[in-house]
Amino acid sequence: MMNCSNKGFKFISIFLVSLLVLSTLSGCGKKQPAAAGSSDTGAGIKVTYPMKTNVALKYWWNWSNQYAKSLNEAPIAKELQKKTGIKVTYINPGASTAGDAFNLMLASGDLPDIIEWNWAGFPGGPEKAMNDGYIIKLNDIINKYAPNLKAYYAANPDREKMVKTDSGNFYNFPFFREDEMQLAWYGPIMRQDWLDDLGLQVPTTMDEWHDTLKAFKEKKGATAPLTVDSGLWYFQVGAFAGAYGVKKDFYLENGKVTYGPIQPGYKEFLAAMKEWYSEGLLDKNFSTSDGKIVNANMTSGKSGASLGGSGGGLGAWMQTMKDKDPKYKLVGTPYPVLNKGDRAKFGQRDPYGNSDGAAITTKCKNVEIAARYLDYPYSKEGHMVANFGIEGESYKMVNGEPQYTDIITNNPNKLTRTDALNLYTLIRGSGPAEQDKRLVQCESGSPEQLAAKNNWKNTDQAKHDIQYICFTQQESSDMAKIMADVNTLVNEMTIKFIMGTTPLDDFDKFVKQIKDFGIDKAISIEQAAVDRYNKR
Repeated sequence: MMNCSNKGFKFISIFLVSLLVLSTLSGCGKKQPAAAGSSDTGAGIKVTYPMKTNVALKYWWNWSNQYAKSLNEAPIAKELQKKTGIKVTYINPGASTAGDAFNLMLASGDLPDIIEWNWAGFPGGPEKAMNDGYIIKLNDIINKYAPNLKAYYAANPDREKMVKTDSGNFYNFPFFREDEMQLAWYGPIMRQDWLDDLGLQVPTTMDEWHDTLKAFKEKKGATAPLTVDSGLWYFQVGAFAGAYGVKKDFYLENGKVTYGPIQPGYKEFLAAMKEWYSEGLLDKNFSTSDGKIVNANMTSGKSGASLGGSGGGLGAWMQTMKDKDPKYKLVGTPYPVLNKGDRAKFGQRDPYGNSDGAAITTKCKNVEIAARYLDYPYSKEGHMVANFGIEGESYKMVNGEPQYTDIITNNPNKLTRTDALNLYTLIRGSGPAEQDKRLVQCESGSPEQLAAKNNWKNTDQAKHDIQYICFTQQESSDMAKIMADVNTLVNEMTIKFIMGTTPLDDFDKFVKQIKDFGIDKAISIEQAAVDRYNKR
């Protein structure tokens, strides 16, 4: 039994609302599926949508939108029913209670036909979810009843590799991203209007960052020039630590798994952050700040730099200040490096595919109809419905290209593009389909967001990514035990070193304690999982 994970995926749900990004339109070389709104069964029987069936399905999905009580009320759900001919009732638990609701549902044994979930997060992984009898293995089902997904896999074997277990088992109808431009959406953000006022260029090195933050403090009155929240996620992404060749997580170095906090570069990074903290350049409250405080800092003049998403950070702050301060302007800066002209080693980068997806449960009485419904969005017609909604209502074709209508881009009820797209499209970071890059381009909208994403993607992160790996049940248990202690220690000591409550002279003791907790064993477990992934 395996437990699967992806380093980029760990944080996707946290920043889902931040997927408001733009970038270049360069292709990634992905082959396009040729399937249309009809399909052939494995037995050669052609199925045409809408299907004529009386079967009704129940589909559990952690979906929420402030403008609809459930997905059943959303136009996209009604359009999918119309197009497929399959009646589906969605069960939406609500984001705040999703985890509890999921566990209660499993415990009750009262399972719907389909469950949309992050199956990597299931204790023991998707293999255990299948072995425990919650969801079914889909290998034969895809072969027989999902020709569109089957064709997608045949055209994109690299993505197929990402969404199956080491045993070669398929367990869901997964979410995919179409293009490289959809992978990077998070990074450093700075007040461009302050840079302009001070005659400063966008900083690219750690020294330039230091001098810029100092100027913000001394000449702009910023009391917390660089503000960050207490989650320290940005250190795992590689912001600032990456300048010293490390990040606060596992990563690959020439194909070998490495753990950043035990490397000498991590000590250099801590020394830099300690200096910034002691000079009042890093927010004195960085160990306790949350997202709301960071938002307030960035829109009140207390701070001039932070880290965030192109939508939930940069886009939201600019939108907040649009009427309050017309001069307010932000820039997404490159991930900082040590030497001018260097290319950043680390940065945020999601995978093309992940373990979010729709699984068919063991209680489903008509697996073929469930598979047909879930396979439809991978067809040519289904792709358009999933990504653009209803032709003539949420989009229209212009010179052969779909263009969203005002109901999305200038909603008469004042819905943001994000909220409107959430009602009219199927996939926003999860969902059984491939997310079209044009959806993401529409969701953002400002040149600043486009420029930010172009800066943030310019890293060597892809060389160091640990892809979608699976642990055996024993490995999963060992990793949980080791990393619970390691993560607690690293988080606590990172803060103490930066604040100076523990001297950096104790760094070697810190490393020894991590090793005593078993980090070498954890590294070997990660390496074994990486090796298995590479052999898939």
